[in-house]
Amino acid sequence: MPSAPTGVVDVTLVTTPACHFCDDAHERLDALDRAGLLRLRTVPAESSEGRALIAEHRPGMFPLTLVAGRHFHDGRIPRGKLARLVDHLSAR
Repeated sequence: MPSAPTGVVDVTLVTTPACHFCDDAHERLDALDRAGLLRLRTVPAESSEGRALIAEHRPGMFPLTLVAGRHFHDGRIPRGKLARLVDHLSAR
């Protein structure tokens, strides 16, 4: 896997099957990945890595979203919070 360009932040999305919040977050974050603002990686909740991330961050809902390895949000990402993230990433 190629490394991310300097300044591109890694975003991890821990998802479960048949989760419309997960689908929505993936679609919105994938668009930012394609724009070069972040590097998106999706981790299934039922995988060993997903279970470890869930145990560490204890999300109340899915998806669990991590930005640079830190908890960003769990559940549906609010548009305002996502817009602030985009502004922050764009300013880098």
